[in-house]
Order: sequence, then structure tokens, then C-alpha cells
Amino acid sequence: MDKLGEMQVFVAIVRSGGFSSAARELGLSPSAVSKQVTRLEKRLGVRLLHRTTRSVRTTEAGQQFYRRCVKIMADVEDAEDLISDLGQLPKGKLRINSTPGYARHQLMPLLIEFQQLYPGITIELDLTGQTVNLVREQVDLAFRLGELRDTSLVARRLCESPRIVCASPEYLHRYGMPLHPSELANHQCLRLNTSEAFNQWRFRGGDGEYRMDVKGGFITDNVEALHGYALLGGGIARLASFIVDQDLNEGRLVPLLQDYQTDRQQVHLVYAHRKHQPAKLKVFVEFVINRLALSDT
Repeated sequence: MDKLGEMQVFVAIVRSGGFSSAARELGLSPSAVSKQVTRLEKRLGVRLLHRTTRSVRTTEAGQQFYRRCVKIMADVEDAEDLISDLGQLPKGKLRINSTPGYARHQLMPLLIEFQQLYPGITIELDLTGQTVNLVREQVDLAFRLGELRDTSLVARRLCESPRIVCASPEYLHRYGMPLHPSELANHQCLRLNTSEAFNQWRFRGGDGEYRMDVKGGFITDNVEALHGYALLGGGIARLASFIVDQDLNEGRLVPLLQDYQTDRQQVHLVYAHRKHQPAKLKVFVEFVINRLALSDT
């Protein structure tokens, strides 16, 4: 295998966290992946990875080499994109990162429509729900909800989604409907264990502003699980409108405390600065902005 191939193997190991996962990603056997790394370390004369039976992590030299490999591979991809885009329809793999909830309720229908327009583009959708480093993880673009922290990225604001406090008719029949934010203290409010800010519900009305640190007997790390639990009558949820709009329209969920305004969640499309922006990225950004930009969902 050539030097670039060895770099690809090494980057896949670091990014995926192991030899077996890298082998699956690359379509190689674990033994072949191990041999490539051993050959690479022998050629360089330095250990790149600390290996144990349970984990793989980079040495200091390995971390520096990993960063350079990622940059080199991005430059190679830029060069290939520059040539392949000339006089041809956009094609290739487009790696996208999103939260599971946004992907299911907003993004998936758009991806189907997009691939009908550009069948040569393969979509690889990452739904970790975590904020990833686009360059290090070789992700082309991401959908970010809420406050943006990485100012080094190109960010395009798509829309603003109000959060809706709601519950199922079954829950309200059993426990009653809260008429004031303070009454939420007597209800089962559904929470996330990954974000304390998510569990601080803010309201603004004619009688003032309120911040409720909600409590309840169900907590999870997944917004989709909160949505499903609310539909089953498990409690009161505060969810983005793009998740619950259809349920509200069809009566599966009932909006609560409508005399009070809640916070709104911004949605951005972000991608890294590149010397040459490949056609597959250009057409996708243009497509999404035409469908979603500056709308409220």
C-alpha cells in the first residue's frame, strides 16, 4: 500500500477508535489494518499508537501525525474535486452531521429530494448528536441547533424554531392542565441528562418572566426518546416545533401555557473554509438554503 493509503488507514483508526471499526470502514481485515500501521511505524521509526486490549489512543507523535494526515487528505480531496467537477454533474460522498431529532423530522425528506436531483452524490449521515470537529472528523457540513461556539466555520442561518411545551391528552386527563409556569413544579416534566440548560424552561408573559428548573421521574440522553415518552402519556415535554407540529395538528399532543412565550432555537448550516469548495457541497448548501433559510419551523 502507498503512503497515502497508510495515512488513510491511520486516520480511520484514530477517528473510529479502533482497528476493527477502521477495518469495517475501509473494507479490510483487522489483520491487514494492523500490518499497515506496524509497517508505517517501522518506516517512520516512531510509535504512533498506544494499543491495549480495550482501547487505542495516539501518542504525542501520533497526534501530530494525525493532524498532518487529515490536512494532506483534505488537500488531495480538494485536488480531485477540482478536476472531477469540471464539466461534470456533482458526485461523490457528502458526510453530514446532525442531531437525531432534526434529521428525522426536518432533514430526511430534504435528503431524499436532494438525491433525486443529484443521484451521483452519496449521503453519509452521522447522528451522534454531539458537536464534532468537522476538519478532524472529515465531515463536510453539519446542522447545528442553538448557540454557535466555533467561529472558525462558515455559518448560514437557516431558520428559527420555537420550543413548544406540550403533553398528550391522556396525561392531561390524569393529571390536569397547568395554567401557569409555576404549576409545572407539580407535574412530570421530561428532561435531558446531557444539558442542564435544556431543563431550564423560560417563559415570558403579561405577568412577568419565569425560569423553571423542571423536575420529573424520566430523564434520557435522547430528544427522540422524550418525544416518544410524551406521546405515550409519560409527562410534559418542551420540544422544538419541527418535532411536534404534526402531533399538535393531529391531536396526539396538546400545546400548554400558550399565553406565555418560550425561547426559540436557531438552526445553522455550518461547514469549514476550504481552498476549493467541491461542487457536491456547493449544490447541497444552495439546495438547503432555498428550502429552509430564514423561515420559522
